[in-house]
Amino acid sequence: MMAASLIKLFVTATASAPVATGGTVETTVDPAVTRYSAVLTAGMITTDTTIPAASFLDDNGNAITDLPAPPTDGYYNVYVNGVLQVAGLSTLTTASLVLATTATTAGAPVVLEVSDFSNTTSDITVEPTISAPTITVTV
Repeated sequence: MMAASLIKLFVTATASAPVATGGTVETTVDPAVTRYSAVLTAGMITTDTTIPAASFLDDNGNAITDLPAPPTDGYYNVYVNGVLQVAGLSTLTTASLVLATTATTAGAPVVLEVSDFSNTTSDITVEPTISAPTITVTV
């Protein structure tokens, strides 16, 4: 009588990696850029420099009542006397622009530039083709 033994099946498998080809992504960038200007007065320079929204004029020279809110998908730049200020120096709200400094001078022009990119869209206009992997099993 022969002793029982386990017989195992030997199998190998190989596969090729899937390959992606083609595909077109179309991105439309449509920023809303607005600019406002004001002139500093001595009354604005206290424990910081607070410029009320009503002190600003838009690009057409029209008085405004509210500044834009800081954009979630964008940024704003502040220029004092033509010099770009570091980001941490200013705080923008719809009511005012606050500069965390008193080292400014009455009569200096301030320009606020707000760039909002929330209207940026991206779409796949041509779907990519992805090949299925080839699997070979050898017994």
